[in-house]
Amino acid sequence: MPRPDTVLPEVYVQPGESRLVKVPTMLRTLLGSCVGIAFRVPRLGLGALCHPMLPRTPAKLATSLSRSAGRRYVDFAIRDLARQFEALGASRNEVEVKLFGGGDVLVMAGSAKRPTVGRLNSEVAMKVLAEEGFVVAASSLGGKRGVNIHFNTETGEVLLQRHS
Repeated sequence: MPRPDTVLPEVYVQPGESRLVKVPTMLRTLLGSCVGIAFRVPRLGLGALCHPMLPRTPAKLATSLSRSAGRRYVDFAIRDLARQFEALGASRNEVEVKLFGGGDVLVMAGSAKRPTVGRLNSEVAMKVLAEEGFVVAASSLGGKRGVNIHFNTETGEVLLQRHS
């Protein structure tokens, strides 16, 4: 954690947003079926949090999406941040990654056999992170409740608070 006399700036990451910071920051968000992916590069003092809402970019939109619109999708958000870290001099093997959320917070009648959005978000995140050469250091996925996360980009610590 930061020194007791230091207060980190706080940034709330909204659904569908990604935030990359170059100074120690507390990145926060609230997750339900969405996933929150925390990235940190200690050597460069970089940290990022993305909060995508849907698993995959629709094929018909893949070439026409703006970056801000694309960040709603798990696959796009991960690849977008991977490119940004690469441009800043980070190699994939030095990026610490932590993954949260993907809960089944929305009860859907008659959908017991279909995978939930939360489960699909989690599965796509794990698959795309692996495809991009990232190793997930910690995760807390699934469940029936939403979570708040507070990610300290200086230390890499993530405080996770489950909703009752």
